[in-house]
Amino acid sequence: MKKPAEYIGFKTMSFLRQRKATDFSSSEPFNGEEDEKKNIYKRDSYGSKKCSCWDNCCWFIGFLCSTWWLLLFLYNAMPASLPQYVTEAITGPMPDPPGVKLRKEGLTVNHPVVFVPGIVTGGLELWEGRHCAQGLLGKRIWGGSFGEFYKRPLCWLEHISLDNETGLDPPGIRIRPVSGLVAADYFAAGYFVWAVLIANLAQIGYEEKTMYMAAYDWRLAFQNTEVRDQTLTRIKSNIELLVATNGGKKVVVVPHSMGVQYFLHFMKWVEVPAPLGGGGGSDWCAKHIKAVMNIAPPFLGAPKSVALHFSIEAKDIAVARSLAPGFLDKDVLGLQTFQHLMRMFRTWDATRSMIPKGGDTIWGGLDWSPEGGSFSCHPKKLKNNSTHSTGQNANSDKKCVNYGRIISFGKDAAEVHSSKIERADFRNVVKGAKRANSSNCDIWLEYHEMGNGDIKAVADHKVYTAGSIPDLLRFVAPKWMARGDAHFSYGIADNLDDPKFEHYKYWSNPLETKLPNAPDMEIYSMYGVGIPTERAYVYKLNTATDCYIPFQIDTSADGDSEDSCLNGGVFTIDGDETVPIISAGFMCAKGWRGKTRFNPSGIRTYIREYNHAPPVNLLEGRGTQSGGHVDILGNFALIEDVIRVAAGATGEDLGGDRVYSDIFKWSESINLKL
Repeated sequence: MKKPAEYIGFKTMSFLRQRKATDFSSSEPFNGEEDEKKNIYKRDSYGSKKCSCWDNCCWFIGFLCSTWWLLLFLYNAMPASLPQYVTEAITGPMPDPPGVKLRKEGLTVNHPVVFVPGIVTGGLELWEGRHCAQGLLGKRIWGGSFGEFYKRPLCWLEHISLDNETGLDPPGIRIRPVSGLVAADYFAAGYFVWAVLIANLAQIGYEEKTMYMAAYDWRLAFQNTEVRDQTLTRIKSNIELLVATNGGKKVVVVPHSMGVQYFLHFMKWVEVPAPLGGGGGSDWCAKHIKAVMNIAPPFLGAPKSVALHFSIEAKDIAVARSLAPGFLDKDVLGLQTFQHLMRMFRTWDATRSMIPKGGDTIWGGLDWSPEGGSFSCHPKKLKNNSTHSTGQNANSDKKCVNYGRIISFGKDAAEVHSSKIERADFRNVVKGAKRANSSNCDIWLEYHEMGNGDIKAVADHKVYTAGSIPDLLRFVAPKWMARGDAHFSYGIADNLDDPKFEHYKYWSNPLETKLPNAPDMEIYSMYGVGIPTERAYVYKLNTATDCYIPFQIDTSADGDSEDSCLNGGVFTIDGDETVPIISAGFMCAKGWRGKTRFNPSGIRTYIREYNHAPPVNLLEGRGTQSGGHVDILGNFALIEDVIRVAAGATGEDLGGDRVYSDIFKWSESINLKL
């Protein structure tokens, strides 16, 4: 006799067999109710699979985040000496940091030090915002962890952007720079900016009363930092306070990247009578500044800024875009796209200061450039040593590169002689109707105001030099450039005594303004060399959709040999990965060397180059001999130079110029009236 449980199981299995046979063999008429149940079952199954896919994605993201936080916890929990112990076990004893080394030599705190951060490295915090930014009052919205970007990306983009009409805060939003040394010591957790230099200065006795971070809102046009925040006035007052409270000792100013141009603007502003300027008089700089030690200085701009303004691309972005074509142009899960980035970037007026200055005279024309073809771009051929030299590498067998053509549409246009290029002048084109579907675009850009004929005219012009780049940008984005032209200029002054150059738009251009009357002051240009740096681009049209940015770097354009300077649509030259040598070094090599019309008081200038040496292993982090644009702030040789000058040394005490590149040779090839 079967047990009840066994009997129920037997009857159930019999029923299921009968049901299965009936389902597949029955010839009975259609049963609507039963069929609807089946459809519901299928929909539920599909939904389960869809949810399963999302679950897997969420679990994967959660796994990555959990792993990251675990590693971060372990890193913070381990003894501080453990990474150094492991590194020394692999590479041998580490050298003393510059601060420790120089303290042993007897150097102590002397001249106060002022830091001027560059673009994007200074922290910004929220003081008024939209409803979506509740709970963020007084917290960093730029810098730090960038947590709010991941939590609410569109809200973050709205707040970090400036007003398209005024270039100031949008109504109902107030973003202000973080103050104090913490404003730019770290850009994000674990990514130092000024922290290493500050720590080494502290080793010889510096502290907050002898150091000052001249933080400013790096998004604003330079003069607007004074209009909105009175930043220039604050910098003037703090420098005067440092001098007064440190026995009358002049300050050593250390600007980095765009901060170099900002401080150039300041040195002119402080002399000019109020209300336009600071009213300090023509001898203010002579009384208060010992030396200006410019790190990674883009005195004459950077071609990379042209690509960013034209198509929101640079070399790495273009490569990523080619690996996932179309993906980065789409609005994926509400995150930023190229259109979002361009809209945001073009509201930051200060970025226009990085557009190349000096036109074809400095950067080269259609068939020449100051660099010629004397630089080998293959990484294996880059010098990597500590030997002083006065020139880099002259390779007469290399094919000459037309670096003067900053933008070329097509590889042929970048390489052939200009006489073989058929060009149509875009300046004579009358803008036609907008593209058909551009009014449906979610993110408005000035590109959407252009017709297909306008876009074709830009491409048909074929090549653009530094002299025509501003006209190109005025054609594709007239409203944006009109606002920028009120604050910045990119030419060369014929007569610096012309009253028009008293306007603040010229103050950050070293070719359109004079250095202060301070013959005892010193100016240093300190930058990395030995890293291929973006100098010119090969473009193509992007016709994917009406809402796309119509121009794109042609990553399929490569050179004909292994050591070609053309790779992925980008021509490279020697530099620090962001600023080419000609921009960083020309003014101190020639434009300001001795008494010139740009340097009437004969301020002494020095060039200090730092040959790039990448870290030996991952445990070295970003390295202590890096020449990279930001990483150079952790370069021990540079830090030692800064500390020695702050402690009282002069440029001659450091040994004068230290040059590895061909900067003097290239500078001599530039025909500029001095």
